[in-house]
Amino acid sequence: MANVGVILIILGALLLLGLFGDLLARRIPVPRVTLLILFGVAIGASGLALLPARTEDWYPLISNIALLMVGFLLGGKLSVVNFRQVGKNVLGISLFKVAGVALFVLLGLLLIGVPPAMALVLAGIGPATAPAAVSNVVEELGGEGKFTETLLGIVAIDDAWGLIAFSLLLAVAQTMAAGADGSALGAIQHGAWDLGGALVLGLAVGVPAAFVTGRLRPGEPTQAEALGVVLLAGGLALWLEVSYLLTALTVGATIVNLASHHEQPFHEIEYIEWPFMILFFLLAGASLHVEALAQVGVVGGAYIALRALGLVTGSFVGGHVIGAAPRIRRWMGWATLPQAGVALGMALVAGNQLPEVGETVLPLVVGTTVVFELLGPVLTRLALIRAGEASRG
Repeated sequence: MANVGVILIILGALLLLGLFGDLLARRIPVPRVTLLILFGVAIGASGLALLPARTEDWYPLISNIALLMVGFLLGGKLSVVNFRQVGKNVLGISLFKVAGVALFVLLGLLLIGVPPAMALVLAGIGPATAPAAVSNVVEELGGEGKFTETLLGIVAIDDAWGLIAFSLLLAVAQTMAAGADGSALGAIQHGAWDLGGALVLGLAVGVPAAFVTGRLRPGEPTQAEALGVVLLAGGLALWLEVSYLLTALTVGATIVNLASHHEQPFHEIEYIEWPFMILFFLLAGASLHVEALAQVGVVGGAYIALRALGLVTGSFVGGHVIGAAPRIRRWMGWATLPQAGVALGMALVAGNQLPEVGETVLPLVVGTTVVFELLGPVLTRLALIRAGEASRG
């Protein structure tokens, strides 16, 4: 019983520490996700070493649950109704922007000698954005108009496209790693199983779940149903060794398009997601080796520059192709520079599935996220002002 008491004390203390980080982030210009990571470093092995060794055993379970919820909620943004509402500007620019970032980061890092597996992983992480940071700036400036509508639509679906791109590029990196240890055919089969299996499994779980959700009356409690579906899908994905992020996203996309009362399970997951995310980021920081930060200076600087270049170029080209207004294609890339929690989650997934790059990728993404979250909102603000849609500030 004493061990159980220690576990409960640690979990309670971590959640309260996360609450303190949330309150502190509202008063200083540092994102709460970054603060949670830093708090984790402070209490982990690289800091004060306050956590017992057994807490490392909890991390895989907590991180998998948290990321499954993220994937499920992102899948909920891929609805036909949503696509019709956001229009061609949002879809066109968002797709070109994701492709532009992935291409610039991949080719640029390969040119400076970064190992292919690491370049692929960072190219997959690059498109992720921080919708909360962008929305906060828009609210602060009272942004209103076509540019603002397009910006909010883009950041609403960016991470869903980014998660698909990340899953594809991570599968390629894993396929290359498998090819180094065996036949080329075996490597291709591994990649096809990882992605194809995730899509099939997501549909196999999502279609019945959509049917059940559609039979429930609006307002009827669905928390047990939603959490059960997410955990079932994730558990099956891990057991079958397919991409659990892509599986969760597919389940969410299936439910949002097939269920008549699709908003219920997504709301229920949103209600319980943040406590898991607090534990997720704190324990991620606690497991971080600070000395690895010294090894990522050049690569981190290149990643920052290449991601920014990909955002600006992709947005400009996409806006030109679909005939968007000049101010939209000129400033949209700068407005979407912030990057936060989803990128860190992707880095942790990559580190778990490709341990050979994990020691470098996670510290790099932590460091660059701080840069993007501090500098990004400033450029978002500038873009809104230059686009002529800031009514105050």
